[in-house]
This record gives sequence, structure tokens and C-alpha cells, in this order.
Amino acid sequence: MKTESNNTSAVAEAGTLLSRRQLLGGTALATAGFLFIPGRVLGLDGAKSPNEKLNIAGIGIGGKGKDDLAAVASENIVALCDVDWGYAGPVFDHYPNAKRFKDYRKMLDEMPEIDAVVIATPDHHHAPAAMAAIQHGKHVYCEKPLTHSVWEARLVAEAARNAKVATQMGNSGQASAETRRLCELVWAGAIGKVLEAHIWTDRPSHGLFDEYWPQGVGRPSEQPPVPGTLDWDLWLGPAPNRPFHTAYLPFKWRGWWDFGTGALGDIGCHACDPVFRALKLGAPITVQGASTRVNGETFPLGSMVTYEFPARDAQAQAFNTHVQGMSGAAAGAVEMPPCKLVWYDGGLRPQRPAGLPEQATMGDNGTLLIGEHGFILGNTVFPEARAREVGDIPSTLPRSPGHYQEWISACKGGPPAGANFNWAGPLAETVLLGNIALRRELREKLTRCKLQWDSANLKFTNLEEANAFIRREYRAGWSL
Repeated sequence: MKTESNNTSAVAEAGTLLSRRQLLGGTALATAGFLFIPGRVLGLDGAKSPNEKLNIAGIGIGGKGKDDLAAVASENIVALCDVDWGYAGPVFDHYPNAKRFKDYRKMLDEMPEIDAVVIATPDHHHAPAAMAAIQHGKHVYCEKPLTHSVWEARLVAEAARNAKVATQMGNSGQASAETRRLCELVWAGAIGKVLEAHIWTDRPSHGLFDEYWPQGVGRPSEQPPVPGTLDWDLWLGPAPNRPFHTAYLPFKWRGWWDFGTGALGDIGCHACDPVFRALKLGAPITVQGASTRVNGETFPLGSMVTYEFPARDAQAQAFNTHVQGMSGAAAGAVEMPPCKLVWYDGGLRPQRPAGLPEQATMGDNGTLLIGEHGFILGNTVFPEARAREVGDIPSTLPRSPGHYQEWISACKGGPPAGANFNWAGPLAETVLLGNIALRRELREKLTRCKLQWDSANLKFTNLEEANAFIRREYRAGWSL
């Protein structure tokens, strides 16, 4: 029985014995999106019910997982899983009562009392870990990008929907006031019909010599010993076997094809999210890429990916707005014509638009929407004459209680979180399609065409070789 079930009142009246997880899943006694089980139901004589808190497990806790756990620490942190007990040591020490594991499959098998998991592993483990949790009936918070491949994103979203578990992807900006403000500006017609969108990031590098992680490099030939605290075989998980090297971890895995998803996977689900919401974008119909030289090991130093989206009709707009949980007066009826979206990374960015004042800077990271009556840079309308013409656009969308709070509330019977997998899955699919357009193996053929995407059938229709990169093969012992 999951969050959407409604049997709690029957439990109170008939005394039916349900599991702790089933009680958490009920909604009849929910107040303001949270579920409270009266102590008398549990024989606690009015005492505060332990069911007010979730039992949460962390999977991949040494890096971003540490911050994610801290954000949900108001709940019960009951289990921690990481393949490197040295790197994750401080987090283990911070939650001394949590059981410790190296293999999340073992943890999920042995701890049925877990209600929800927080996943912050390298990208190549996202789908296997999320799917394992979903199959065990657990609510899932998974860092972005949701998965490592397009096929995985489709399957994980479908599995979560069928299991009726509460989900959230780790693109926290979706819950921000800035995201809602961009939607309000676009939906109010501040720049008329939006025809182009441009999104850019300085990743993988920041400044001339400051590197977030390496890209454009080959596989190291040295084979240093594996640290005693690390289970290298478990770290590889579903990825192809290769010798250990410090070039891959911690965090440097992001630039490697086998483990990460590059700058697009890292930042795309953050930066694209507000634009997708504001423009009510679904699946693209074409994808094309251009980049610096790329090899078979790591992503290029810099790239541009261009997506084309069809017009969004009223029915599609209504569904999209409902899925993202942002329906309201601001949804309006502004026309959504065909739109081009261009992604830039590695320090590349679009040209300055005409009408941008000299004192205004584009920045190393940014978003630009170009409409028929002006443009929006960040959340500011230009040219200034257009901004004066439209005046003060009111705030009409409800603000979020917070990215993590959305998920906790959803786990306890509240409304779906803003980046639930019904939203995050399609967004991740689109982001990851861009990486296929950058593949070395397709580079020559893609100079002659752009990829035609059939989302309904999960395939490219004009280049069969590209379909090989929609999914990946797993090492023996790993599957979804």
C-alpha cells in the first residue's frame, strides 16, 4: 500500500493491524500534507506517534549525499550505504545509530523498516539504486541527472509511477521563487511568444585554471593499488570493468562516459528545469551537437547542443502544468509556438542580444529567452522599454515550502513533489539525448544530419547507429 492509498480511517475504526509503512502511506488523517497517526491507534495512550517520522536510508553519502542527508535529518536516518568507508567515514560518525552497508541491494533486502532512500551515488548507479528501492516499495530521492541513460530514465519513471511511491530528483532550484517568477513572466506574455531559449554553463571548468573535473582526456595507464577502505568492484557496479585509478574518484567520475554524464548531465537538469516549466516543453523532435574533439573515454572540453521542440497545444500545456505541480492563475493561455533551445558548456555562451545595456553582463552561467517582443535574461525583461511597457507582473504561483520538504511531505501523503519522476524522467531523457549527439562514434555522420527523435517509441528514426546509445549494457550481476 503506497502514499495514494486511503485505508487509515478504516484502521482506526476496525483496529486492523497494518505495517508501519502502510500507516505512513495512508491519507485519511492527513493534515496540511502530513500524516499523523494518533497514539491511541498504536496503543500509546496519546503519546506522540513514531510514525510522524520516516525511516530514511542514504545511498552514496560521502559527497553530495552528506548534504542531502543533512536536509532530511529531521526524519530518522536509520541506514547508510557507501562503497568507500574511508571517504564516507565522517558521515557514518555523524549518524552513529544508523546501520552501515557497502551494497545497497543487501541493505534493502535486510531492512524492510526503511521507508525512503536518498541516492547520491555517481551517475551510473542512479538507475540501479533507484529501481532497487522502488521494487522494495520505498520512496526515492535521487540526485540529478535521474539516470545515466535515456532508456533508464523512461523505465525508472514508469516503475515509480506504477509503484505509487513518492519521488524527487535533486534539482533543488525547481523549488525556488526564481523558477516560479520566470514562469509568471513568460505566462503573462512579458516578451510575447518565446521562439528561442539559450542556456550556458562554465562547467566542467571554472576560470582559466580552476577545474571542476577533467574532460577531454584519455584513460590512465597506471594501475595504483586500491585503497583498503574502498570496494572497487562495487563502485564499478553496472559499468564495464577497468582497473582502479584516482582519475575517477571522488567526484572526477563525472567527466567519464562510463560513469558520468558530463557538464550537460551535471548542470542541465538544474538549468533547463525553469525553462522547461516556463515554456511547457515536452520531448524534442530533433537533437544536434557540436563540440571540441571528443574521445571514447571522456566528454569534450566544450560543446553546444541544439534541440527543436514542436508547438504545445492547450491540452499538452494543461497536462504539463499539472505534472510539474505549478497550475494556477499564471498558467494563462499564452501561445507556445515551435521553439529552439541551445545548450552551451565549457565556457561557451550565446552572443549578446541587441538591446542589452552595456553595463549588463551575460555571466559564466545563465539563461536567455528570446521572444517576439524582447528577451528575458535571467529573470529580467529587456529591452528596458519593453519592461516599462509590461509593468509589474503580479506573483500568482504559490511558492514552495522547500525542495526537500516537498519530498518529505509527499512521502507522508502530501501532493507530489515538484521534481517527481513524472516530471524529472522526461526532463532527464531530453538532457541525456544531448550527450548522444556528442558521441565520438557518431561524429562524422552527424555532420550530415540532425537526429530525429521519436519519443513515443524511444528511438531515433534517421540514424540507426545512434539507437545503440539510448541504453547501455550492464556488467554481469547488475540489471534493472
